Order: sequence, then structure tokens, then C-alpha cells
Amino acid sequence: MKKEFKMSQSRFDELQTELNFLKTTRSDEVAEMIKVARGFGDLSENSEYDEAKNEQGKLYSRINELENVLLHAVIIEEGDMPTDRVTIGSTVTVTDVKRGKNRKFRIVGSQEADAMNGIISEDSPFGKALMGAREGQQVTVVAPAGEIQYTVDKIER
Repeated sequence: MKKEFKMSQSRFDELQTELNFLKTTRSDEVAEMIKVARGFGDLSENSEYDEAKNEQGKLYSRINELENVLLHAVIIEEGDMPTDRVTIGSTVTVTDVKRGKNRKFRIVGSQEADAMNGIISEDSPFGKALMGAREGQQVTVVAPAGEIQYTVDKIER
């Protein structure tokens, strides 16, 4: 079974726009880089040509990745999700039971995650632990530093 990539409609649209840009504008730019680099002569010692071919490889790799993600995308309609438990699209306030420190996180699909800004994937260990939890419930997150207990304080949409 192929992996599904859960995401919002806006994220799907962003990825589609990026794919279109890469297939048109960026592809033309890289082709021009290769053409110019070939004009410098001997390809065996032509660093500009090597760099342009590397860029072309990165471009094709990203295009393939985006096509795969978009092909297997599942659009999550947040309005259809239950509000009494943590699901994709929930904003969750949790308290670390041991430290008493609370934090707020937004749960999203893997293609939208930005952990540094409190936007975590439902596929991450923290996201997996929170999925389905209700307010007042304790969850255990298995982290590299060991197990951490959190209490779900608030679930918002």
C-alpha cells in the first residue's frame, strides 16, 4: 500500500504551484545553465557543467517527489473532524506533567510540519501520542530522552 500524504487544500495548492514552477520556469533555467556551461569547452574539466548537471538532478528529484506526494495526497477537511479529540487540524495545549510547563501545538499532515514553530506532524512521535486524545487525558511521548508524560489541557479548531 502506498503512503498517503494528509494535508490541507491550501498545502496541496502550494505544492501544485511549486511543481508547475519547477516543470516550466526552473526547468528552462537549468537547461539554459547546461547550454551555457557546454559552451565553455571540454566537459571533463568543466565545473560549471558539473554544477549545472547536479542542479538538474536535484530538480528532477524534487519534481518526482512532488508528483508522488500529490498523487497520493489526501485532502483533510478540518470542518469534518470531531472537536472533542485531537485530530489533524487541532491546536492543542499540553502541560508537561513533570515540569509543569505548558505549550501549544498545531497537528498537521507530514507535508505541512514545521516543528520549530510548533506545527507538528501527525506522524511524529509527539503527534502519534496526541492523536485521538481528549481534554484532561494524559499521553506518553516516547522521545530519545525517554518517556515524557503530558496532559491535554485544551483542544481548539
